[in-house]
Formats: sequence, C-alpha cells, structure tokens
Amino acid sequence: MATPATSTPRRRCAALVTGGTGGIGSAIARQLAALGHDVAITYRSNAEVAADLVGELEGSGVAAQAFSADLTDRPRVASVVEQTLEHFGGLGILVHAAGPHVPMIHLSEVAPEDYAEHLQQEAVAFFTVVKAALPALRDASGSVVAVTTAATSRFPVRDGLSPGTKGAIEQLVKGFAAEEGRFGVRFNAVGPGMLTDGMAERLIASEELDRRALDAAMSRIPLRRFGTAADVAEAVCFLASDRAGFVTGQKLDVDGGYTV
Repeated sequence: MATPATSTPRRRCAALVTGGTGGIGSAIARQLAALGHDVAITYRSNAEVAADLVGELEGSGVAAQAFSADLTDRPRVASVVEQTLEHFGGLGILVHAAGPHVPMIHLSEVAPEDYAEHLQQEAVAFFTVVKAALPALRDASGSVVAVTTAATSRFPVRDGLSPGTKGAIEQLVKGFAAEEGRFGVRFNAVGPGMLTDGMAERLIASEELDRRALDAAMSRIPLRRFGTAADVAEAVCFLASDRAGFVTGQKLDVDGGYTV
C-alpha cells in the first residue's frame, strides 16, 4: 500500500506520453529523451510514424516503446501501463497529449452525440489513463502533465469543442492534485495557444482557418507570432521535472500572451 511520500529527489525515470505521434506529443517525447528519460508512447493508428519515432528516440541513447491504444478502452490502457512497467521497471512521468481532431465550428452546430464523443475522447480518456497509472506514479512520487488548451482561459469563437471538453481535464487535474499530493504525486496542465504545428497545423491545412482568421488570431497575441510544439514541450518537461517539485494543481498557458 502506498504511503504519504516525503520530498526527496527523484532519479531520472521513465515517461509515458499519450498521443505520442502527434505534433505536440512527439515534441514532448523527443524533449524527454533529450533529458535522459526512457520513453513509451501511445498512438491510435499511426503505426509507421510511431515506429520511426521509437527508432529516433533509441538513436538518442534512451529506451523507447510504442503501443497502439484506444485510451477509453480500460483493459487496453491497463495493458499498456503494465507493459511499460515491465519494460522500464517503473513509471515516474505521465504526459497526456492525446486528443481527437477538433473542428472549427459554432457550438450551435455541434450535435449532442458529437459533444459526448469528444468528452469521451478527452476527459474520459485522461481519467482512464490516470487511474491505470496511479499506483506506479504513487510508488515513484511521480508527475502528471495534461496538455489542454489556452482556450479555457480566453474563449475563441468557433472553438467551443476544445475548451468545452478539455476544461473537464483541467478540473480533474486540480482534483487529482488535491488528493494525490499526500503521496507525492503532482498534477499540472499546459495550455497551448496557436501553434505552427499540431492541431493548428491541421486546421490550417484543411482551410478551416483561413488567412483572415490567422491574421485576426495573430493580432490578439502580444508576442506577434504563433508558437511551436517545442515551446509546449519545454513547459511540459519543466512541470514534469523536479525543478517544479513544489508546483501542483496549476495550468501554464503557452500562448504568446493571448490570454493576457
């Protein structure tokens, strides 16, 4: 049985990154590997991309594994965590960077069943992964970082599906932080703003965001540029590390000042 943990430095531990083949997830996996962490990733269907990333991570000198998983499938998620523990001998960092494509659409045009599905793929998936990993995270006095969205801090029109579901993840982060601190487990979130890769890249490629919309978005960012997945990865890795050892239950927006 896990007992309340004291504040002691943690050795460099293995990390599990959900959504590891996405623009943000892969940047996080690379940054964790650069810091010396062994890394496991999950992916939904990009087996070839996952295999290439594992090879790249192993080439940097760490151990790496990839697992296909529907993160709402509890038995499969439990199996992924079990295999991660068997392969690496422990788990100290969990990064949840998975999530479905979110179309730019007014909330009035979203069908209730579509909203329910997004809640499943966002909040329920996060909860399922955390529940499976929690015993190992307690043993390691580990850290959890959820990648959410800056849109929960400043609402952008036609993007309601994102904050309307990722906001639930942020509340779970606060709840878990309050309850799991006694075991030394920290929970935080990072909220990306507009990026040149990841979800924003797909929206631009699909022309759901046109030049006019991009210019309008840029005008609201004090730093007058869009961010990158690497910017988000830096924030995630900081919050996951012992350098943020007294930080829990917080959300750090990486948005160039959009939410100011």
